[in-house]
Amino acid sequence: MEKFIAYYRVSTNKQGKSGLGIEAQQASVADYLATTSGELVNEFIEVQSGKDNQRPELTKALRKCRLTGATLVIAKLDRLSRNAAFLMNLQESAVNFICCDMPEANTLTVGLMACMAEYERKRISENTKAALKAAKARGVKLGNPRLDEVRYTDTTKANRKRSEKAKEFNESMYATIEEMQNKIDIPLSLRSIAELLNDEGYTTARGKAWQATSVMRVLEAA
Repeated sequence: MEKFIAYYRVSTNKQGKSGLGIEAQQASVADYLATTSGELVNEFIEVQSGKDNQRPELTKALRKCRLTGATLVIAKLDRLSRNAAFLMNLQESAVNFICCDMPEANTLTVGLMACMAEYERKRISENTKAALKAAKARGVKLGNPRLDEVRYTDTTKANRKRSEKAKEFNESMYATIEEMQNKIDIPLSLRSIAELLNDEGYTTARGKAWQATSVMRVLEAA
C-alpha cells in the first residue's frame, strides 16, 4: 500500500484554529486517497500568509517524505501556485507528489509555475515602481504627510522580539545538530553539519542555505 503525507496551508491563525479551509483540504485528500487505497501516515498544517516564503511545515513534510519514501499529497496546488518559494522547494525536493486539484502536475509543471510566479512578482513590482515614478512626476506627494507625527521611534520592543526569536531559532537548531551528532560516531566538521542540514531541508533564520560559518554562529550562541 502506497504511503502518503499530506500538506495543508491556511493563511490566518483564525482559519487554523477554526479548521476553516483545513477541513476542505482534508476532505479533498481523503477523497483522492479513497480512489487509490493509499494510506495517510502523517499530516502537516502550515498557518502562514501566502506572501511569506517561510514554509517550516512544508520543510518537515518534504524531509519525512524523503526519509520514508512516502508521497506528498497536496489538496490544492492552485492556492500555492503563485508562491515561487513553495514551488521551487517542491521541485527541488526530489519527492514524489500528487495534487488533488491537478493530478497531472509533475516536476516540469511545477518548475514552469515557479518561473511564472517569479515573473509575475517582478512584473507587479516593476509596475508599482513605474506608477509611483509617474505620480511623483505629476507632483503628487507620496507617503504620509503626517509621518513625523505618527512615527513610532521606540524600537526597544521590536528589538527584544527579534532577539527572542533569534534565540529560539538557535536553540532549536542546536538541538537538531546535537541529534545529528549523536547518530554518527565520528565528530562532524562544520561543513559536514551544514551539508547535512541542507540535505534535510533546513534553512537558516533568513531562509538561506547553511554554510560552515552559519553553523558556527548557532553553536557559539547556544
